[in-house]
Amino acid sequence: MNMKPVIEIKNLVKTWGTFSALKGVSLDIYPGEVHALLGDNGAGKSTLIKILSGVFQQTAGDLIVDGKAEKFRTPRDAASAGIGTVYQDLALAPLMSVSRNFFMGRELFKGPKVLGILDDRKMDEIALEEIHKIGNPTKNAKQPVGTMSGGQRQTLAIARAIYFGAKVLILDEPTSALGQKQQMEVLKTIMRVRSRGDIAIIFITHNEVHAKLVADRFTFLSLGEVIGRGTKEDLAGEEIRHLMAGGAEMADLEKEILSIGSGKPGSAQVTAAANA
Repeated sequence: MNMKPVIEIKNLVKTWGTFSALKGVSLDIYPGEVHALLGDNGAGKSTLIKILSGVFQQTAGDLIVDGKAEKFRTPRDAASAGIGTVYQDLALAPLMSVSRNFFMGRELFKGPKVLGILDDRKMDEIALEEIHKIGNPTKNAKQPVGTMSGGQRQTLAIARAIYFGAKVLILDEPTSALGQKQQMEVLKTIMRVRSRGDIAIIFITHNEVHAKLVADRFTFLSLGEVIGRGTKEDLAGEEIRHLMAGGAEMADLEKEILSIGSGKPGSAQVTAAANA
């Protein structure tokens, strides 16, 4: 790519005592791309995004954002540097309205803030306008968030992060625990954000189908190390499956599974009956 990366991660290490969660991870994230971060449980994905979002600090290595070396002390530091993280729980209050959730902690006031008079009309207008830029989950800014679908809530959380300055959007398993229709809503939202061309998206997922649908580039982690990377064109379906399994050959895994017992359906019941 000719453009400069918005994030450069160089030999990032994170240890707790003798345990190494990340063992020298390096990758670049560019504006206008969806970069899928893939790997099985325990691969190091969560540790990496928590360093990017200011929850953890790296033990060693460089995190460079817009050309500036960073070691975030708090999530506020990461947000100030333009990194917005949308976690699975979304940090939304279900009984509050769309606009109140959108401006939670950053409310607009009429006159001096000390008077405490909220500018509800302005917040409603802005919230709907920003949400509709990347989707159309609601026409009512007063709608309680608890009545929205999971996909609609994801769109709200993403729009909120962008409005408040995210240049890098970290989406942590955004399609998990959603129905198929809601999953498609979220993937469409991701592609609308991508089409802006100015925001980098880090897409953490276990779903290889979703990754192949929206991602431009892939990085695969296993046990805290990068075991593969490439573009959609570089990686065939079987290669993606292979790397998502941590580099284990799927054929070998199948053989191991079939080797338990006789490998024939119902064999355990037959053996139990014979021994009765």
